[in-house]
Amino acid sequence: MQQEIRPLAAVDIIEQLHRQFAILSGGRGKDGAPIITFPEFAGFSEIPDEDFLNVVTYLTSIPSLEAASIGFIIVIDRRRDKWSSVRASLTRIAGAFPGNLQLVFVLRPSRFIQRTIADIGIKLYRDDFKMKVPIIMLNSVSDLHGYIDKSQLTRELGGTLEYGHGQWIHHRTAIENFALTVKTTAQMLQTFGTDLAETELPNDVQCTEQLLQSHTEQHSKLKAELKLAGSQGGTLLSCIREPASKNPTSKLNPDELENVLTVERLLAQLDETEKAFDQFWTKHYLKLNQCLQLRHFEHNFREVKLALDSLMCVQARFTVIGNSVARVEQLLKERKHLEEKGQVGERDAQSLAVTGDQLIQSNHYAVDSIRPKCVELRRICDDFSNEAKKKCDILGKALEMHKQLDATSKWCEAGIYLLASQALDKCQTQEGAETALGDIEKFLSTVTEHQLVNPKEFYREHSRQGLEPVQKHGEGKWEHEMFERRQVSLKKLAAKQTRPVQPVAPHPESSPKRASPKTNRPTNLGKSMSEALQYSVSVDSEASWSFLCFSHIMHELIETERVYVEELQSIIEGYAAEMDNPDLNHLIPVALQNKKEILFGNLPEIHEFHNRIFLKELENCVENPEFLGRCFLKRKEDLQVYEKYCQNKPRSETLWRQCGDSIFFQECQRKLDHKLSLDAYLLKPVQRITKYQLLLKEMLKCSKNSEDTAELEEALATVLDIIKSVNDSMHQIAITGYEGDLHELGKLLMQGSFSVWTDHKKGHNKVKDLARFKPMQRHLFLYAKILLFCKKREDTADGHEKSPSYSFKHSLKMSMVGITENVKGDNKKFEIWYNGREEVYIIQASSVELKNLWVSEIRKVLTGQLEACRGREALPDSPLSPHPTPIDSPLPSPSLHGRVFVPSRILKEKGSPWLWSLTIHPRIARSWGPTAFA
Repeated sequence: MQQEIRPLAAVDIIEQLHRQFAILSGGRGKDGAPIITFPEFAGFSEIPDEDFLNVVTYLTSIPSLEAASIGFIIVIDRRRDKWSSVRASLTRIAGAFPGNLQLVFVLRPSRFIQRTIADIGIKLYRDDFKMKVPIIMLNSVSDLHGYIDKSQLTRELGGTLEYGHGQWIHHRTAIENFALTVKTTAQMLQTFGTDLAETELPNDVQCTEQLLQSHTEQHSKLKAELKLAGSQGGTLLSCIREPASKNPTSKLNPDELENVLTVERLLAQLDETEKAFDQFWTKHYLKLNQCLQLRHFEHNFREVKLALDSLMCVQARFTVIGNSVARVEQLLKERKHLEEKGQVGERDAQSLAVTGDQLIQSNHYAVDSIRPKCVELRRICDDFSNEAKKKCDILGKALEMHKQLDATSKWCEAGIYLLASQALDKCQTQEGAETALGDIEKFLSTVTEHQLVNPKEFYREHSRQGLEPVQKHGEGKWEHEMFERRQVSLKKLAAKQTRPVQPVAPHPESSPKRASPKTNRPTNLGKSMSEALQYSVSVDSEASWSFLCFSHIMHELIETERVYVEELQSIIEGYAAEMDNPDLNHLIPVALQNKKEILFGNLPEIHEFHNRIFLKELENCVENPEFLGRCFLKRKEDLQVYEKYCQNKPRSETLWRQCGDSIFFQECQRKLDHKLSLDAYLLKPVQRITKYQLLLKEMLKCSKNSEDTAELEEALATVLDIIKSVNDSMHQIAITGYEGDLHELGKLLMQGSFSVWTDHKKGHNKVKDLARFKPMQRHLFLYAKILLFCKKREDTADGHEKSPSYSFKHSLKMSMVGITENVKGDNKKFEIWYNGREEVYIIQASSVELKNLWVSEIRKVLTGQLEACRGREALPDSPLSPHPTPIDSPLPSPSLHGRVFVPSRILKEKGSPWLWSLTIHPRIARSWGPTAFA
């Protein structure tokens, strides 16, 4: 594995720094150039080349890039040394100094002979030093003060700058240690966050509690380390600021100020990292808590359901009715005890269902799992209650019947006694038969008086309700039949007499039918350019720096293009192709069936173009960078595939919102090992077309005064034109209510929102006056043939962000339109008049620039129509040209070559001028991000 290239740190060369043969005191030249001092050092020539190079490389890396780009000032103090030492110092600096040099000051030897030799030597050997900057020989520090202010020099050089080498080393090591701490802490947070995100949620309460405790403890430790790191940074910051805080007159030198800024930046980075981590932890902690709540709910659900199912089974076996009052009363006591247990279970179930409702209302992530369980709990409670009520009703009726049958039994005994006490010999006479018959009828009438149960009716009800038959009930039936037979016999005897008798209709005899008892049983329901950029040569010219910048951007363009092609391929193979996989067909939601083209749009077409053509052409530009602009110009028509993709994006997003959480997508994401879901990758094409214009802008900055600047500018204008077309098409497809075919209107030239006043000759005067003061908000769409006026409406979709639609109001044919550039009183207004000023529309833009842009574009349309008319008809009064001069002010000379070539000056100063008119579609703006039109 390739090791990480780490910049040189103070701790790596601490011994060499302590030798103090070169120092960065913090002083600056008059133009802000950093000063590196080489103090008097006896063994300077004996310092190994590697040690010398490491020290000067480290010292030149400390100042900011802005200060380093000015160039370093070297001060070599050799007042007590010899010319040989001066020569050795200059030779070593010339051969190994890694930064830009501005000036070299040499404090020559103070002894007369050595000074003379130095003067002669510098004249003879100046060219040998190979320095492209002046070497100024000084006799004393006072001469040095003429070039550098004393406040920027240390006391050793006659200045007033406070410098302590030990303290300087301490600050540098502390700052670098703190930077390493911040980096390590951020990596720890990132690793911890990745572990949290990849952790699978447990399936039981105990493991969930252990996981929550473990993650909470790790979070607490990391927070403690964050706090410790912040405290370390605060202490370091106070230490650096200490000289200025103790002495109000003391000021920090530029290097110390940069140290302060560095520490403050690291503290801010640490704070941002902590905030991001806290936001992530809050979401993760919430999910873990919800998981724990879910596991408790599931555990309690299993226990409550098991208890209720057990009670249901007991209740289902409770089919005995009892054959006596005492037995039924005993069964009722047992039934009441079971009901009390059931009430406890029902309370637990209802309470758990309420808990489930609360989890649902709190937007729990497992709503689809909780809601069915709440329904199941309430269903079981209702079933148990209904069955218990039915059983109790049956036992209650059985108890009532048993009590009545006991009374009936006693009545039957009295009837048997009556029948037995009647003398049969006395019944042979008419009088005796009538007397016996009267006694029987009198006795039978007591049934109603005592509210006794008719045996026949009892057996009929007994069979209907499924009650268990008892022997004594049969006895009652038998006794009743005895009375009926006796009555029949006595009536026959009474009818045999000579005197007339009133005929009596016989009682119908019926035998009770028995039905087998019915029992009700409860039923249970049952987831290469990168190497070239690592250069070691020093940048000694603006051209070299521009070339390296351009190479770096080329490298980024090609590398990101390769990644982009790979990502598109992974989407097509890992998602789109899997929708045709028979093994995964059962996981695809019904709403997604046969809608692959809607979800992915023309993504395969985009991938084919980039993989087969565009990537290869960009790679060929590595050897010939001047052909880069030509690549974009050549493929302008091919890049129009993005317009179709963006037009389909709203339908794709709607389908994703319906099906995005399905198991199918989760399985595909798991196989691909993607950290982000599919919807993030479906944004890649929208983001890519915007990335091109950002990279081209950066290339233009690095290609000043180059021969290929013109082609790059045209390439940028081409990409911007494509972006505008994509954006305009997103607005155009949202037009509703227009009866014609928008495609017949040609290319959409401009679109945007305005305030519009109307002033028509037709209509009531009051309506006209009222219209003058109340502007309408209209969204205008300018085509070559027609100007559409629409009303913008903000629509919501399933609670998601608003996407605009445009209701068509009316249109103006451009062949009947005239324009007035300026409206008195407001330089942001212009007039569009129609059909000889029969209709006048006063239009107010949001800015003067936008107004001028629209006026210019409308002029182009009208001028083109005018020239076309003149070409068809030589006479100016021809009927082919109803408005020969529709423009109130003279036409300016066009400053742009069509709408493709945008001059670099305009790009630098204002950006592309027609971009001011864009009303960015919300879906595109969300995908492109805040830097899309920077």
